[in-house]
Amino acid sequence: QVQLVESGGGLVQPGGSLRLSCVSSGNIFSLSSMGWYRQAPGKQRELVAVTSSDGNTHYSDSVKGRFTVSRDNAKNTVYLQMNSLKPEDTAAYYCNLIFQGLVRWGQGTQVTVSS
Repeated sequence: QVQLVESGGGLVQPGGSLRLSCVSSGNIFSLSSMGWYRQAPGKQRELVAVTSSDGNTHYSDSVKGRFTVSRDNAKNTVYLQMNSLKPEDTAAYYCNLIFQGLVRWGQGTQVTVSS
């Protein structure tokens, strides 16, 4: 059974940084596409960044140049480094795993950007 656990959220001032982590159980992490999504109150969940099993990355236009997604297959962990945070980045952030027909979500971690 694959489970995802996020950590690293919190309250940060505009312009600050946070690093989110997502640890996966099981043995398919290195073969999986790993993504970060976010959902603000009253809005739909949206893709933030994704890293494929071969290390390719993709970012939404809203975070390109500010956020960096990376993965450590030895630790079954995917990271989201968030710099130059803005109030509009405030949301619950979710980790996502896709492997063939299997899709898993983490429970989410809250990021609040406010002065």
